[in-house]
Amino acid sequence: MSSTQLRVFLLFSAGYFVSYVFRGVNLGFAPFITHDLGLSATDLGLLTSLYFLGFAGAQIPAGVLLDHFGARRVTSATLLFAALGIGVFGAAHSVGVMMVGRLLIGVGVSVCLGAAFKALAQHFASARLPLMNGLVMAIGGLGGVMVGSPLTWVLGFASWRTVCVGLVLLTVLVALAQWTLAPDAHETRRQASLGTQFKGTLHILGSAAFWKIASFSVVTQGVFYAMQSLWVGAWLRDVQGFEPPEAAALVSILGFAMMAGCVGFGAAARVLERRGVSLYAFCGVGMALYVATQMLIMFRAPLPASLLWAAYGIFGGTGILSYAVMARHFPAQMTGRVNTTLTLIIFLLIFGFQIGVGAVLSRWPASGGHYPAVAHLTAWGILVGLQVLSAVWYVLPGRTPVRPVVLHAEHEA
Repeated sequence: MSSTQLRVFLLFSAGYFVSYVFRGVNLGFAPFITHDLGLSATDLGLLTSLYFLGFAGAQIPAGVLLDHFGARRVTSATLLFAALGIGVFGAAHSVGVMMVGRLLIGVGVSVCLGAAFKALAQHFASARLPLMNGLVMAIGGLGGVMVGSPLTWVLGFASWRTVCVGLVLLTVLVALAQWTLAPDAHETRRQASLGTQFKGTLHILGSAAFWKIASFSVVTQGVFYAMQSLWVGAWLRDVQGFEPPEAAALVSILGFAMMAGCVGFGAAARVLERRGVSLYAFCGVGMALYVATQMLIMFRAPLPASLLWAAYGIFGGTGILSYAVMARHFPAQMTGRVNTTLTLIIFLLIFGFQIGVGAVLSRWPASGGHYPAVAHLTAWGILVGLQVLSAVWYVLPGRTPVRPVVLHAEHEA
């Protein structure tokens, strides 16, 4: 790995780490803001999910901006919106103002993942992308670890509002580092107009191959991140009876396992492809194992909790391989839009799933801040059912096979 490649990897991974911390920080904040503001499960789900709504709503313009202005400029600028958002969130004394802050955070970090994947695609060979994308996801997953036991420990001596101030400083620091240190990719073609690039996004959304590749991964990723960033802690406390420190430890184990899974599956994909196993098929197997793990947890399989939740994390992130599959089926000049369009769908589902789980839980009366096991099982059962249906779409042969797609929206190359 050259020094330029190393800078690209580290700087854009740092941006995704910040994005991931913001995604799950309410997991640690939840007991405090619920107590301070008297929130129900539905209120908490809506407040937390506004991050994903802001993130999703910004994806299509973000993809166009990434392809037009480049990853360095767009990411370092938008991260400042995230810094403003967490500042507003931490200073708020009403749910409405907190919602505005949470929405701004989602918009501010909306390009972090797409920018990282675009920058990697510009500086690394396509054969290395499954591994490099997995490494970025692993560093992002470290953010998932941070919102477990480490955040619980910090909240033992600092208020959640103080933590928000620290996050403002961290976000600004990462933005400045990207602006000053990240290299720009040297494009050999003439940039298409913004209008033409928006038309290219519409072509992506109308592509049968795009939806075939995305079908299973968007649902599994939507479920995984909706649960990891909010509802996993409630499940561990309400259904499995763990005390908050034990639950936080398992959340951190889940985060570490996701990191290992992203790297391991990325490396394994490259090896198996050399032996004739397609990335598409390998990704499908990993996602199927994630669904199976959820069912083992639901039916209380007689296995150690740490093992089950490690498996949840390992297999939960395998759908990320679909980004590498997409990179092989669309023109290189559309990488930013393909990535952000896929992310848009995932985050819309996360938004819906977080609200949906909260709405299901709220149909049962809470006792001391806890919901009955049947409420959680009902929510999980619905989510597993949706994943099984999407898996059927993924594996059934379609009239349009998954093959490289040529779009004619841009001829400026």
